[in-house]
Amino acid sequence: MKVVVNGKEKELKAGATLKEALEGEAYVKDTLIAVYLSEDKVVKETSDFELVTLRGIMVLHLDEGKSAAKWRKVLMEEIPKVNARWVTHNIAAFGSFPTDLKLDRSEHMYKTYDAFLSLGGFDNQTTYLMVARDNHKGSYGAGRAVIGRITVGRHILDLLREGDAITEVRPVMSETSTENVTVTKKLTMKLEEGYKVYTNVTVDLNEKSPESAEHLLILASDGTIRADIAAGSMVACEEDLDVHIPNEDCATREDGAVGVRNRGIGNGRLMFYKDRRQVSPAINIAGQIVSGKAIVAYAKEGDTFTVVTNPPRALAVGLTQKAGAEFLKERGIEQVRTGDQSDDAIIVEQTPEHTMDAMKAGKVETFAVPRDRVFKIELSRKDELSRHYFRKVTGLNHKPVGSIKVQFTFEGLPMVTFYGDEGRAQNLYPQDPFKKVKRGDIGITNQARPHHGLIGIRLEDSKEYGPTGEEAYGTNIVGKFVDDLDRLMDGLEEEDVVYITEADL
Repeated sequence: MKVVVNGKEKELKAGATLKEALEGEAYVKDTLIAVYLSEDKVVKETSDFELVTLRGIMVLHLDEGKSAAKWRKVLMEEIPKVNARWVTHNIAAFGSFPTDLKLDRSEHMYKTYDAFLSLGGFDNQTTYLMVARDNHKGSYGAGRAVIGRITVGRHILDLLREGDAITEVRPVMSETSTENVTVTKKLTMKLEEGYKVYTNVTVDLNEKSPESAEHLLILASDGTIRADIAAGSMVACEEDLDVHIPNEDCATREDGAVGVRNRGIGNGRLMFYKDRRQVSPAINIAGQIVSGKAIVAYAKEGDTFTVVTNPPRALAVGLTQKAGAEFLKERGIEQVRTGDQSDDAIIVEQTPEHTMDAMKAGKVETFAVPRDRVFKIELSRKDELSRHYFRKVTGLNHKPVGSIKVQFTFEGLPMVTFYGDEGRAQNLYPQDPFKKVKRGDIGITNQARPHHGLIGIRLEDSKEYGPTGEEAYGTNIVGKFVDDLDRLMDGLEEEDVVYITEADL
């Protein structure tokens, strides 16, 4: 059987499941998947149909009556064969075609844009589809026989001329329609012929909002976005509200727009819109969803969904100079090596760093250092507040290699300290005080002491003083230096920059 997955047709065996359909697709385990029913199934359920004419397209919305049921069973096949037979002040008539309608000469009231059936010459072998162009009363041989109303393209009725044909009738396919889509995480779901599957939300990034686009790329760095808020008009992620976003491209938030709040409460909130919203100077447009809207439409609070961006992130930090060159070349970006230019050196800084700026420039500088000058650390999950602060200050929150600058070091001292950020450290509340710190422990001076935000690494064990030289009540332990401390300290001087990572490079 044939199934379309992320816009690509796949041939699967009968009875295949979602798991088989997902092979080779962009998908992260346990995220939402949208499955659209085949067109045949949609035709049976949808209430909106496009009537394609030479003058334009009208949309017919069916009601729930018996006459409307005939549309689904018979008329869908008959209507594309007919022309406009006559157009008057009151009606436009398309036909004729045979039906099994019973003769009924009763007179009824019709409202403008009502669509109904009539019997020409009171004979059901010459049945017509009629559209009321005005409020009027009449007897058309089939009783009232209203099947629905024209809801879109009503101006076409004024353009129609006798002989104009209805060339095609097709159901209105809406990605977010509750009538033809299901969203699931169950990979055991069985598929049928004609199903369409979307495993991810694909977003085209906005080059006019480089920092907002980068914010999206950072939040989706593991390939997913979490729905922290699921409201009527949008789904929002609040994973990082501790961020500065400048005012960028503020435009109408179309259905499927991806916005980032640039000021006020919730600054940094990432929003995927389900409905059109007016321009807000507090919301930058970071991108536009091009597929997978139904995943967003059905996402509930706490759900996660896979995100694919166009272009993908273009950050080479953490790669070797050689691997970085290949990575950037794939994205159409020229590499200019600085620092240690050898193939095996580790890239620790990239300029420009933001993807959209790098793509626009077509060239970036990659600054690298020898592999043994990037030091491994481990951060604790026991104190999320201090962990968040440390990752923000060092840059580890948005790239695999961060940096800290030496504030004070002296031969024989039991610690080395690094600059922090007093502004960000305002909420570094004291945590459980340590009983003993060990060589390699990383700590931060908390709000209880004057130099809050200062970062330190302990060089020898102590029961009295922490990594920044403070007593237990003034110290928050955030992690551990797990690399070679002697190598770190060899020749280290004040104002030197130390590169650190949590990854295995």
